[in-house]
Amino acid sequence: MSFRLFFGRLKVSASLGALAIAVSGLAISESADAETLRIAEQYGLVYLPLHVIRDQGLLEKKAEAAGIDLDVEWVQLSGGANVNSALLSDSIDIASAGVGPLLTAWDRTRGSLDVKAFAALGEFPNDLVTNNPDVETLEDFGPGDKIAVPAVTVSVQSRLLQMAVAKAFGDDQYDRLDDLTVSLPHPDATAALISGGTEISAHFSNIPYQYQELEDPDVHRVLSSYDIVGGPITPTLIYARSSFFEQHPKVYGLFLEALEEADQFIGEHPTESAKIYRSVTDSKLEVATLESIITDPKVRYTPVPRNTYPLAEFLHRVGAIHHQPADWLDYFVDDASRWEGS
Repeated sequence: MSFRLFFGRLKVSASLGALAIAVSGLAISESADAETLRIAEQYGLVYLPLHVIRDQGLLEKKAEAAGIDLDVEWVQLSGGANVNSALLSDSIDIASAGVGPLLTAWDRTRGSLDVKAFAALGEFPNDLVTNNPDVETLEDFGPGDKIAVPAVTVSVQSRLLQMAVAKAFGDDQYDRLDDLTVSLPHPDATAALISGGTEISAHFSNIPYQYQELEDPDVHRVLSSYDIVGGPITPTLIYARSSFFEQHPKVYGLFLEALEEADQFIGEHPTESAKIYRSVTDSKLEVATLESIITDPKVRYTPVPRNTYPLAEFLHRVGAIHHQPADWLDYFVDDASRWEGS
């Protein structure tokens, strides 16, 4: 089954311009009769639970059963920096982004907006891949290489790269490869890497893009996020400002119910879930291809976070965040203590 499907290449400037328009022009519609819930999503199979919720109207159905008139708005963004900007400017209510962006927002809003995570999207490997045949390890990257990440410095891919670099060269050189990173949405980075005709020579990817990239004979894996932390890791979290939990406790509860239902649906119906992904995202990947990724033993959809704290410890150790969390529950809401997370 071939993953080698080319995305239409977009100009970086056009992509960033579209994102700026999307964030600045978000409609924040409130009425006396209905609550509006604005949810940000990004690119990739990582966000499949949100796609299932959206496709099946789970939130609307649960709200109606609870006697709540709820309008749900889905906002497509790319990169944790854009997601955080939208959340902090009150342009969205619920953010979905990497552990890195969440920790940045948590660190900077303590005592004010108090951003906290309340669920994970699952456990997924993020692979650093390259089309440069001379690059086998981090030591091999040179000035001529450009590594695409969703958001320079802030994204979970950027932070994992820093963590890997610190392990290879020492904490004092954790940002050694930062100058080689460029911000680019996953679809654009995939097209650039496979085409080989751009400055992009590497991509710290996510699912399904890394599977597609590795099907190309000119692309190979340098390392995986699972290598960096020594096992499965939750790369992406769902989070919000404290005001959301305080002002909309019923809607918050309904969202958690919908998320758990979506996770269960994905586990029981991978083929249908693959079809939903194609429908919601207009993906051209075949259903069988998507299903093979969804059912990969390294992929698990669950709201329980895993191995996020090692990244938090690292970011504090190198000064990327100022506050040191005592454990993973410090940057999660209180009721997450019911889980055996990490």
